[in-house]
Amino acid sequence: MDPAHPLAPIPGRGAHTNPPNRFERLHVEPDPDVEPEERPHPRTQFFVDGTASLLTENDSPDLPYTVGLNPYRGCEHGCAYCFARPYHEYLGWSSGLDFETKIMVKTRAPAILREELSSPRWKPQSISMSGATDCYQPAERQFRLARACLEVCAEFRQPISIITKNALVTRDIDLLADLARDQCSAVYVSVTTLNTELAGKLEPRASRPAARLRAIRELSAAGIPVGVMVSPVIPGLTDHEMPAILAAAAEAGARRASYIILRLPHAVKDVFLQWLDDHAPGKKARVIDRLRDLRGGKLYDATWGKRLKGEGIFADQIAELFQVTARRAGLNNDRLSLSSEKFRRPGGQQLSLF
Repeated sequence: MDPAHPLAPIPGRGAHTNPPNRFERLHVEPDPDVEPEERPHPRTQFFVDGTASLLTENDSPDLPYTVGLNPYRGCEHGCAYCFARPYHEYLGWSSGLDFETKIMVKTRAPAILREELSSPRWKPQSISMSGATDCYQPAERQFRLARACLEVCAEFRQPISIITKNALVTRDIDLLADLARDQCSAVYVSVTTLNTELAGKLEPRASRPAARLRAIRELSAAGIPVGVMVSPVIPGLTDHEMPAILAAAAEAGARRASYIILRLPHAVKDVFLQWLDDHAPGKKARVIDRLRDLRGGKLYDATWGKRLKGEGIFADQIAELFQVTARRAGLNNDRLSLSSEKFRRPGGQQLSLF
């Protein structure tokens, strides 16, 4: 462990400190002289999110969807690399431990979704759940908000795609299969590594790789279109696994694939670099060098068109590796297109885009 960071890693957490909030003047530093067993364990806390709206729009040309739905803010998966961590700073909290231990729960999400889909202002189109934090994180076992939102979508025949790294998604195969019959559902399972030990450190409370592959198999067997996201690709740490991940996902039944290069906006950089110090110190220099190669000499570049794939020779090599191995695995031969043709509102009104 780096002597500059004397606090020990916390089992089951991706971060073990709270980096400063860029919007706050004050910051609390834990006392490094306190013995680990004397420190309070960072238990997960849940807070009611009283938001009055649910569906959000994005205008990024990098993303394949326009409308997103997030039942939770914060994520207990604790992935050290999560790009969504800085969103917690808008709540007055930190991108570190706060992000994975203080979870905002939108308890009225299903009711709000029903209201927004019922509004004549809603123009039927696909929704992505979730665009930031994972809708099937551990909190979902207790609050069941993702399932309740799927029930609303099934009633309205609202097309919805899901992105998750949790095998809990298979709990809702009944709803997803029902929607799939009207071309109204698709699931993308995120796989970062096939190394169980590495996944346990990098994504401590997410499903292990074997469970995610089983989820792909079960979803596919139920007739639900499934894709795999190799995300994030961590250069110098996981990039060499891309061919094996794509092959395993295709064998399990995935039809499409995509990838995203590691992103380190704001305090995510601090959390991830600390994770490297704690768990992969011998690879830290290589990871940083590769990231700078991909980001024009910086650790991160938020420019649209560059932030997800990087640029330069190494970015081209990753892109070529992805294209070749995806083609070899039989992926991306068709699209997982969703349709709003069967969308209807209560009372029997059916709307068609055609």
